[in-house]
Amino acid sequence: RDADGSEAEGVAGRFLALQRALSERLRALPPPGPPVALVYAPLEYAWEPHRSFVRRFLRGPKAVLFLGMNPGPFGMAQTGVPFGEAWHVREWLRVSGAVRRPPREHPKRPVLGLRCPRAEVSGARFWGLVRSLCPDPRAFFRHCFVHNLCPLLFLAASGRNVAPPELRAAERERLLAPCGAALAAAVRALRVRLVVALGRVAELRARRALRDAGLAVPVAWIPHPSPRNPRANRGWEGEAKKRGRVRGSLPRGVFCAILGLIKARIGKKTWKKSLGGGGNQPTNLPSSSFLPSSFLPLPSFLPSFLPSSPAGSGAVRPFRI
Repeated sequence: RDADGSEAEGVAGRFLALQRALSERLRALPPPGPPVALVYAPLEYAWEPHRSFVRRFLRGPKAVLFLGMNPGPFGMAQTGVPFGEAWHVREWLRVSGAVRRPPREHPKRPVLGLRCPRAEVSGARFWGLVRSLCPDPRAFFRHCFVHNLCPLLFLAASGRNVAPPELRAAERERLLAPCGAALAAAVRALRVRLVVALGRVAELRARRALRDAGLAVPVAWIPHPSPRNPRANRGWEGEAKKRGRVRGSLPRGVFCAILGLIKARIGKKTWKKSLGGGGNQPTNLPSSSFLPSSFLPLPSFLPSFLPSSPAGSGAVRPFRI
């Protein structure tokens, strides 16, 4: 907590307190065994830019939470920001803050902070897509936020990034159980209406965490932008948009609609006007079977992105999330 007590106020303060509590709980766990040789905890040594990011962009409830799995060695491990490729964090998000060195550091994975010269592919892809749709980041963060399920980076003796699914089963559950509980608490605090997981693992863990917490918040997924993902290497932006149009993930086009509605050209006045002024569900929306009722009301332009009924049937085809 800061001397002025500001961290204890508002949504940002509650979120930061949850992050602090999770860090303390994970610090008390025994270190994982092979193949893990080192653990980086950026919420400890890169707390300043993380706090700057949260305070700058988490100024109220968020309808949509984009969820990654855990830090990458050239992203959040450097900057404290999810998918935190240094250029985007420094130059586009305008996040600042001192980054200390972790207690133990792998010689092949030094922490250089916001001046890290190496780009993280996942972060460059994710924030690059958002930036192409929302040149002003404030437009994106008006309705969305970005978070990682687990705040720790795991490295093998070679310096290779060890993903949480590679941990031994008992270690993995011991790690991800408190992370899931913290996610559910964050979803409550931010009043999230939809979680969009980047990758199947994050999707499955988010579903489990929210179900265990008794939260009826839908979870959808898009491909993870990691270079380890062959589909992402064939054009992640196209894959992400495509995933927003197919059954089993976001209802068709809703991913594009989510980002589209927060383009810089769409402001609060347009949003409120599209809701009919009173904040009630627009009369021209199709049946709520398209989307969970918790995701309504939606702006009036959204039905054009939703799947149409079979010709002449007059019926509405439900989509599962």
